[in-house]
Amino acid sequence: MITGEWQEALRDEFRKPYYRTLYERVSYEYSHNTVYPPSDELFKAFELTPLERVKVVILGQDPYHEPGQAEGLCFSVKKGVEIPPSLKNIYKELEMEYGFKAPDHGSLVGWAEQGVLLLNTLLTVRAHAAFSHKGIGWEQFTDACIEAVNKVDRPIVFMLWGKPAGEKAAMLNNNKHLVLRCPHPSPLSASRGFFGCGHFKKCNEFLIANGEEPIDWEIK
Repeated sequence: MITGEWQEALRDEFRKPYYRTLYERVSYEYSHNTVYPPSDELFKAFELTPLERVKVVILGQDPYHEPGQAEGLCFSVKKGVEIPPSLKNIYKELEMEYGFKAPDHGSLVGWAEQGVLLLNTLLTVRAHAAFSHKGIGWEQFTDACIEAVNKVDRPIVFMLWGKPAGEKAAMLNNNKHLVLRCPHPSPLSASRGFFGCGHFKKCNEFLIANGEEPIDWEIK
């Protein structure tokens, strides 16, 4: 369940015909196929990062699609799960920017609890099939989430990694916010501009300049 300010901001979405169709499709998928993340973690990003506490939005694409990986937070995996390649590259960029030693786990819960909304454009995926839930309605729902954050009247940083995320920049017209774009941290594209993007430092410089507490990006 989505509660609090998120529920209020998204109330109209839950009443729209597309959402009913999306709900029925996702319910069917969970009943008849292996779907990630587990259903009780579907809205984990909203639970850990209430709308009133959002400082940063990191936008991913769709959940990890192999067993034990997806946990409802983009790029994050639970402790004990092998760190995926994209997250390893995120850690490499953090080391370049701050000198942080890469941790031995892939949990980004600590970021989420500081106000980093770890949102995918699609919230579910069928096992072993990337983008298998593309076009079933999640895009419209997550666009509404992005629009809700865009309307917030305080400085927020949007970190858009990869083409699908970068396309959302057109929605972000609030001049109080900072929009950062670069290629995806995937091994296929990280060397084309993700490495060296400087997003983590740029984000904190912006937050500090606007009187906000910076994010502690070091994974403990």
